Amino acid sequence: MSQDTNDKIGLSRRKVLAGLGAVGVASAGAGLGTTAYFNDTETFEGNTLTAGELDLKLDYKSTYLGGPGRLDDVIDMGYPDAEDLGDGRYLLGQAPTTAEWQEWESVVQGESGEFDFCSDTADEFLINGDGIPVFTLEDVKPGDSGEVTISVHICDNPAFLYRSGELTENAENGQSEPEMEQEGEDADGVGELADAIEVCVWYDEDCDNVYEPTGTGQQQELEVALVSDVSGSMSQEIGDLQTAAKDFVDNLSSPDEAAAISFSNGASLDQGLTTDYQAVKDAIDLYTAGGGTDMGQGIATGSTELQSGANATAGASKVMIVLTDGQPSNTSAATSAAMTAKNAGIRIFTIALGAGAATSFLENNIASSPDDAFVAPDPADLDTVYSEIAQIVLAGELKIFEGSMADFFGTFLADGHPLDGDRQEEGRQPYPGATTQCIGFEWTLPAAVENEVQTDSVAFDIGLYAEQSRHNDDPQVTFNGTEANSTSV
Repeated sequence: MSQDTNDKIGLSRRKVLAGLGAVGVASAGAGLGTTAYFNDTETFEGNTLTAGELDLKLDYKSTYLGGPGRLDDVIDMGYPDAEDLGDGRYLLGQAPTTAEWQEWESVVQGESGEFDFCSDTADEFLINGDGIPVFTLEDVKPGDSGEVTISVHICDNPAFLYRSGELTENAENGQSEPEMEQEGEDADGVGELADAIEVCVWYDEDCDNVYEPTGTGQQQELEVALVSDVSGSMSQEIGDLQTAAKDFVDNLSSPDEAAAISFSNGASLDQGLTTDYQAVKDAIDLYTAGGGTDMGQGIATGSTELQSGANATAGASKVMIVLTDGQPSNTSAATSAAMTAKNAGIRIFTIALGAGAATSFLENNIASSPDDAFVAPDPADLDTVYSEIAQIVLAGELKIFEGSMADFFGTFLADGHPLDGDRQEEGRQPYPGATTQCIGFEWTLPAAVENEVQTDSVAFDIGLYAEQSRHNDDPQVTFNGTEANSTSV
C-alpha cells in the first residue's frame, strides 16, 4: 500500500506597513508612555492557528483458501504466524496481529477507557506509512482464492477516499508442455493469469471478511426492535440517540416493522411492532434520561415483542439493536436474556456509546457475533453507526467491482475509484473522521481454468488515498498507478 499522501498547507502572513509621520519637537521632550488625556486600550491576545490533522491509517486481515493440510506450505511461503482456520482456509496475516490483539484493545480504549485508535501509540499496531504485501503466494492452483479486508481509519477530519492500484507484473515465465499444447507457443511473454483470476471488491459493512450481498430483511419481512438505554448517564446523549434511531427508522419500508423499547430501572415497550414508522419515531421522541441500567429487562422485552407481540410474524427476520453508554446493572441477567433471544433466532447488534460503555461485555456476551458489535466513540458518531447497521440488515453489502483482475487494475482503477463514506445517503459522501469502515477484496482462480495459466505470475499494488472534504465539495483527483495527483482548489 502506498504511503499516505498529504497536501502541505503553508500559512502566509501579510505584513502591513504603516507610514509614520514626523514627530513634533514639543512632543520629543514629553515623558514617553504617559499622558494626562483620556485614553483606552483594547487588545486581542493569545492568538494561535494550528493546522488540523488528516492521517489515513489501516488495519487488515488476509486469508487464503488453499486446501486442507497445507499449513506448513503456507508457512514456507513467508507466513511464519499463519493459522489453520479449518476447511482449507488459512490466516495469512493481520494488523494488529493475533498476539497483539488484547494489547490493541486496551490501546484503542485508552487507560481511562477513552476510545482512541488515532493515538500515536496505536501506530505501533496499524499500517501507517509502510507499504507491505498481503499476498505472496506460490503454487496457486485452480480453485484457490484469497481475501483481505482493510479497515479504514481517518484521523481525525472527514475525508474523501479513493481506491488506487496497478498491475505491476503479468508474466508468462516460460511454458510447460501442457501450457504450450493449450495455447500454442508464446509470442509476447505476457501471461494469462490476470485475465483468468476473478476479483470481487465490496463494502464489508460488518468487517467479517465475507461478502454478504443480501441484507437480513431483503428476501423476507424484517422486524427490528430498537432497545435503547435511557438511564441517567444518557442525559447528554439522549438527543443524539433520538436523531440517529429515528434516521434508522426512516430507512424502513413496508412490510418491515419496527418497535421501540427503552430501559433504565426497568424496561418499557414504548411502541410495539408496526409499519407506522411515525408512531415509532414519536415514541423515541418522548425519551427522557433517568434511573439505572437494567439491560436484561430491555433485551427480554425486545425479545418477547419480536417473538410474540401482536404484530410479530412467524418466519420474519428478527433483529434487535441494543445501545448503552454504561455497564448493565445485572450482567448475568443481561447475558441470560441475550442468550435466550439468540437461541430464538434473533440477531443482536450492539452499540457501545462513549468511554463508559461495557464494550467488551457487549461484544462477547450480548452481540450475536463480534462483527455485530459496534462502537460509537462520541454521540455524534451514532448516526454513522446506525447507518452501517441499516446497510447490513436492509440492503446487504454493496459490491464495488466484479470481473477479471486484468480489468480491475487495467480499466476500473486506471483513474482511481472514488469510495462512498455513507451508502445510505444519496450521492457520494466523505468518510467520517475517527470512525472505522471496511473494504473487502477477494481473488479467485476458478476451478475450471485451463492449462494456459501454468507457471504464469501476477504482481499488483493496492492503495488508498484520502483528501480533506472541507472546502472541497468536488475533488479533482487523478491517478498514475497508486500515486495520486490532486488539483482540487
